[in-house]
Amino acid sequence: MCEKSKIVSQWLKKVFGQQPVPEFEVNTRTVEILYELAESSEMRCREAEMLIEDHKQKTEEYSSDGAHLQEVLLQAVGLQAGGLSKPTVDLLSALEEAAEVLKIRDTSLGSYMPAISKLTDDVLEAEKTDRRLQRELSAVRKKMTATVVLRKKLQDDLMKLTHMQQVEAATAEERLLNMDFMKNKSRDLTYRNKLAQEKLDSRQMEDSLTHQAILQLSERIAALKEETLPLKKKLEPYNDLSPSPALARVKIEEAKRELVILFINLVLFWHLLLLLFIFVGYSNFSERFSFSQGCLGCPAGAESGLHEQFISIINKKKSI
Repeated sequence: MCEKSKIVSQWLKKVFGQQPVPEFEVNTRTVEILYELAESSEMRCREAEMLIEDHKQKTEEYSSDGAHLQEVLLQAVGLQAGGLSKPTVDLLSALEEAAEVLKIRDTSLGSYMPAISKLTDDVLEAEKTDRRLQRELSAVRKKMTATVVLRKKLQDDLMKLTHMQQVEAATAEERLLNMDFMKNKSRDLTYRNKLAQEKLDSRQMEDSLTHQAILQLSERIAALKEETLPLKKKLEPYNDLSPSPALARVKIEEAKRELVILFINLVLFWHLLLLLFIFVGYSNFSERFSFSQGCLGCPAGAESGLHEQFISIINKKKSI
């Protein structure tokens, strides 16, 4: 335990360097965890050092191989390392970098052309992909715009629905209150109706005097009135008749006496006209008076008979 604590302390000082080590609770668990971290860190450090050494060794090997290949290349083309101009060296470096970028084996034209063709195809494919992505992006933007509009509409609908729910909740609460009031009122009316029924029962009230019985009686009366209307219409022509046969006979006798008196008055009137005709003259009389039917207010039959009697008297007078 003490040895692990020393190793952990040394590792923490090495990690933090000049900075103070943060305080922590020292117990078996924390020491074990930090010890495992220290061991794994030391192992990674050793692996990194070994990898660095390997890369250094490979760099030296690649450098020696490059120098050897450069010397062989210069000998093959009959050139010297110091005899090349700076532009030539720059061009060679550019060819080298292009070959590395294109990942070709050598700098020959046969290697460059396929690589450039492949690179051109990649560029065309990238442009095609870019156009497809632009179309997809445009479609996504349209969908996003429609989604934003729909979201705004849904928010408005939600606000309206929330407002309607609040109104309906207030209405429902008011209806509940009204329903409670109506229930209480119904119970009160039921109780009062019960008391009134008990009072009626105690006073031995007949069923025919109840409101329901009166309503039924009223309905029956209305139905009977409807049934008697046709009979009343049939009896309307007989309303002027006397209700008693004796009175009817009295009225008939009175009417006869009135007709006799009227007839006597007419006869006297015609006799006066006759006397006037005798003294005045027939011609003047016929010009002043006209014996048309219906004159002097007498009946048509009586007037015609009197007129014929008057003409016969005049004819007798002429013959004399």
